[in-house]
Amino acid sequence: MKTICVLGLGYIGLPTASMFAAHGWRVIGIDINSHIVRTLNDGGLHIQEAGLKALVQEAMASGNLIVRSAPEAADAFIIAVPTPIDHDKTANMRAVTLATESIVPHLRPGNLVVLESTSPPRTTVDLVKPILERSGLKAGDDFSLAYSPERVLPGQILKELVNNARVIGGIDRASAEAGRDLYATFVRGEIVLTDATTAEMVKLMENTFRDVNIALANELARIAERLGVNVWEAIDIANRHPRVNVLRPGPGVGGHCISVDPWFLVEAVPDVALLIREARMVNDAQPEFVVKRLAAALGSVDGKVLAALGLTYKADVDDARESPAVEVIKHLQMAGAQVRAFDPYVRHLPDLRESVVESLEQCVGQADGIVLLVDHREFKALDALHLAGLVCRRLVLDTRNALPRSAWESAGFEVLVLGDGSRQALSAGAPLDILA
Repeated sequence: MKTICVLGLGYIGLPTASMFAAHGWRVIGIDINSHIVRTLNDGGLHIQEAGLKALVQEAMASGNLIVRSAPEAADAFIIAVPTPIDHDKTANMRAVTLATESIVPHLRPGNLVVLESTSPPRTTVDLVKPILERSGLKAGDDFSLAYSPERVLPGQILKELVNNARVIGGIDRASAEAGRDLYATFVRGEIVLTDATTAEMVKLMENTFRDVNIALANELARIAERLGVNVWEAIDIANRHPRVNVLRPGPGVGGHCISVDPWFLVEAVPDVALLIREARMVNDAQPEFVVKRLAAALGSVDGKVLAALGLTYKADVDDARESPAVEVIKHLQMAGAQVRAFDPYVRHLPDLRESVVESLEQCVGQADGIVLLVDHREFKALDALHLAGLVCRRLVLDTRNALPRSAWESAGFEVLVLGDGSRQALSAGAPLDILA
């Protein structure tokens, strides 16, 4: 093999293409988004990821990586396109379908095709394989076909692409081995071989595990508020048990993986995936819970000017896909609040075009309350005394337990922390009063 064609140049496809190019492969990167193609060919980058810009520019300068808008003949094809969910919580596989169809005219005997996109179980064998066989070639006999999901963390993608264990599921043993030989070019972690459907299941299980455990943390936070308990203190104590690791609650679950992948299992076996469905519903409802918490503190959010700090789905990245912060802002707006949002990593967001402002001062000026939605490093280090002179009312709801409470209280703020019902209980007279 000498040439790899990577279809989809997003958060996974572009780092993967660049990594192969850096290890001597000729790589053709494909994206149907003309803006992405133009940006890359002009020396720019459409996503932020530590170390990625230098890697991409070096790969393109060497000639090992070229960027095009349509596939070309290659020895191996890697599909790394988005697989979002529709409004009915079912997988939208249009991008995978189109990418697979675009390979067909270029498929040749001896080729390897790898699906990396997170997909419902049996996608490789029931969707990708039949489309590729329209070429007249037979999977397993004439070409190899495998599934190998990404398992990386934004902000650590380049490091984890190399060092994380890699699972490769083939439609047959030879296909899995062909995939192993391809990724062994740069992967230093263990490469585990299995069948395609098991590999698909593994990816979904990993993110479902996280989602269910986050749902538990969020539900415990709600319970703690009702019972007059500080859930953060309770979690810290519970986690001193050697076999307990309760996760941290927050305003919800976001990102393209954890908030999406469990629905693929629910779609596949809805009569069995009952716990998984319930966990998804808990986490999807968490933004509304945040709004109710804020409304209770303010009397109402209707007509209030609120400053929202953070737009991304997690700290210190620019990725706002499926962000619970965005959902909180939308719920606030539906409840009648005027919301100004600021994020040091996100300057524009189509869904909230009128709400995103350029500076922290614009965001908090004359606000009736502040809600911290993302625990960026910059927000943890905010000068509470400076902000106290800008707001109309000194009230902050910290949904991440990220702010130094004593410093903010010294600046005159009423500090509410999601999941901390202890102070509410004291003001109510007794913990059980909250249950009434």
